[in-house]
Amino acid sequence: MPGLRVSARFRSEPIAMIVHPPSVADALPGDPVVRPGVRAVEGAWASAPTTPVAEPRTLAVSASLARELGLDPEAIAAAPDVFAGNRLAPGMRPVATNYGGHQFGHWAGQLGDGRAILLGEVEAPDGRRHELQLKGAGPTPFSRHADGRAVLRSSLREFVVSEAMHALGVPTTRALTLVATGETVVRDLLYSGDPRPEPGAVVCRGAPSFMRFGHFELPAARGDQDLLRRFVDHAVHAHFPQFAGPDAAADLFAEVARRTGVMAAHWMRVGFVHGVMNTDNMSLLGLTIDYGPFGWIEAFDPHWTPNTTDAQHRRYRFGAQPQVAHWNLSALASALAPLIGEDTSPLQAGMAAYVEAFQQAQARMGADKLGLEAWHEGDLGLLQDLYRWMQAASIDMTLFFRRLAALDPAQASPADVEGLGYDPVRFTREAPAFAAWLERYADRLAFDPQPPAARRARMDDANPLYVPRNWLLQQAIDAAEQGDLAELQALMAVLKRPYEEQPGASRFAALRPAWALDRPGCSALSCSS
Repeated sequence: MPGLRVSARFRSEPIAMIVHPPSVADALPGDPVVRPGVRAVEGAWASAPTTPVAEPRTLAVSASLARELGLDPEAIAAAPDVFAGNRLAPGMRPVATNYGGHQFGHWAGQLGDGRAILLGEVEAPDGRRHELQLKGAGPTPFSRHADGRAVLRSSLREFVVSEAMHALGVPTTRALTLVATGETVVRDLLYSGDPRPEPGAVVCRGAPSFMRFGHFELPAARGDQDLLRRFVDHAVHAHFPQFAGPDAAADLFAEVARRTGVMAAHWMRVGFVHGVMNTDNMSLLGLTIDYGPFGWIEAFDPHWTPNTTDAQHRRYRFGAQPQVAHWNLSALASALAPLIGEDTSPLQAGMAAYVEAFQQAQARMGADKLGLEAWHEGDLGLLQDLYRWMQAASIDMTLFFRRLAALDPAQASPADVEGLGYDPVRFTREAPAFAAWLERYADRLAFDPQPPAARRARMDDANPLYVPRNWLLQQAIDAAEQGDLAELQALMAVLKRPYEEQPGASRFAALRPAWALDRPGCSALSCSS
């Protein structure tokens, strides 16, 4: 295929990719049991052969990620058998990793990769390695009562949002391919006792590491201090070599905390709600990982969660995400404590590092959202008061900040944003409060040295116009299930440039339509989503 440099070793391969076996399998002990079947697993990983599917067909490829990995997107698209799990390319060694976690605040014991299979690592042209993982390629020893498969609905959502988050500048895992399986999978979308067959699919995910908080929690809970230490050593060697030494565990924790703080601030900046922030869904590298019942804030509400499983307690609601991340870090700190010793001050310092990193990132991003050159005392109150008004008036978060950038606050009025709300009665009631806020904002800008054009550019660079709203994803899902990929392709094209206004793309930057308010998959999602 043109442009591919294929060594003699790979001339029979349709894709020119040199895959190294997963380093976690080389560095850490695996389960001595190799038979198939669900079980309690010893060690850090278990063998997990992929299960072939009937008719693999490539639906989408991230050309951006492929090129970053030094791969040809066309060659990747031409190998659906590899990226569905029907065939292993040379060097691939499929394993599933072993971890535990706190789910909704309660210890859940062994969890592990129930429908994710780590194939190996690809070395990019810059020398960095990236793990490739198939999600939906069959059962593993951690699948419990599940089948290890994934449906097109959830797979398309994960593929699109992974790449959209990358374009938004949010730390995230990536997605390389979306492959249909030619088979159906039975799922109960809302756990309502109504299981139905759906088209199956497999996503190939990429990340420098899929290591999670739970990888450390499980050996700590089992009292396996040797494996815990080896996990720390592997993480330091593979990803944080600057921390090699006697204080490696404490230094590692502080860096994880800082990265988590920056990630949480990005979530709040763009209005992203993860939906299920269990500790097994927290990345050691501070990446957004495991896209399930996620959503985007539309009518601004810090109490909103897209996850129906969390509808009563709303533990993982939008406004609580920074606090939940802090709680999850405390669980990681507890797991690492046996390696630290009686003096826990290094772990306390790591927790403080999270708070500092989040607050600094929040200040920097808050200044950008409001178009301020610098963040001053009192600016947080200004932004928080704006959020309170947006909630009271039921204002669309994404569309509002883009409109605010275009206004001259000294001349603007509530009428300039009237069409950005979901409830005209509430908007009218709250209009005087917004008029008062505009006056405060204009006074603040009078002390900002930037010209209006620079302010608007700063705001447009921080506030996206296009985000993968659930109803947009659902439209792409509906079409793809009927064999029409045009909507998926159009959505992906727009989301590649989320901060640039694109001609003919206004339908991707619109208020949520009435039909999507109560439709499953748009506002009501479960962990099956």
